[in-house]
Amino acid sequence: MRTIPVSEITRHIKEMCIEANYCLTPDMDCALKRAQQEETSLLGTQILGQLQDNLKIAKEEEIPICQDTGMAVIFLEIGQEVHFDGGDLEAAVNEGVRQGYSEGYLRKSVVKDPCVRENTKDNTPAVIHYEIKAGDRVRITVAPKGFGSENMSRVFMLKPADGIEGIKEAVMTAVRDAGPNACPPMVIGVGIGGTFEKCALMAKKALTRSVGEHSHIPYVREMEEELLQRINASGIGPGGLGGRTTALAVHIDTYPTHIAGLPVGINICCHVNRHCVRFV
Repeated sequence: MRTIPVSEITRHIKEMCIEANYCLTPDMDCALKRAQQEETSLLGTQILGQLQDNLKIAKEEEIPICQDTGMAVIFLEIGQEVHFDGGDLEAAVNEGVRQGYSEGYLRKSVVKDPCVRENTKDNTPAVIHYEIKAGDRVRITVAPKGFGSENMSRVFMLKPADGIEGIKEAVMTAVRDAGPNACPPMVIGVGIGGTFEKCALMAKKALTRSVGEHSHIPYVREMEEELLQRINASGIGPGGLGGRTTALAVHIDTYPTHIAGLPVGINICCHVNRHCVRFV
């Protein structure tokens, strides 16, 4: 059994909230630079260039990539041989978010009640997902989610007879409906199977996969590649102003489901697709 003080979790969460909001991950940086080289639209190329300038300024001046610094989404994959000491784990995670958003001068966007709309003033609570794994380590993923793109996400409860073509059309419908509102070029996470909530969670977590890393399931990989081509042929383009770069990646995860259902969750993310991963 390995003991980890919860204060360590707080420290990492604080640092990761700031890092994710200030710096693009290397995979996203490469994808955006490649998109700028390959974009054929003059206006699309200009938009991608402006995005690159913004990212450079944010990193050098240590300021947020975007004014919407998101609601903090935290994935904790906890080894079953880990024991936490020194306090409550969930409180420690939220304390890390509070410190990160306060010390990093990140916008506080969370309201205490969805109808009363009173701001909590420290961006807590986070949305925390726990998963128990083998081993004695903790994998922390911090993924701040802005709501320009979050609001464009969908869940489709398809019929089994809709099949793969129905899934593809659901994804295309979500992308067309999102248009410029999700700040393209987008990254699209898709969860297929499970239940209503499971497919949405898979779609969310799929966004944290490295761009260019495809599913190991052959038919799923084919869907990822085909959908990316179709989305980029839609003409929405960077900033929604036209061009061939509407999406940088489509990431699909699957899970067993009921004989009577075919749930499909689609979680769309903007061009920065903020996430940060650490092992403790």
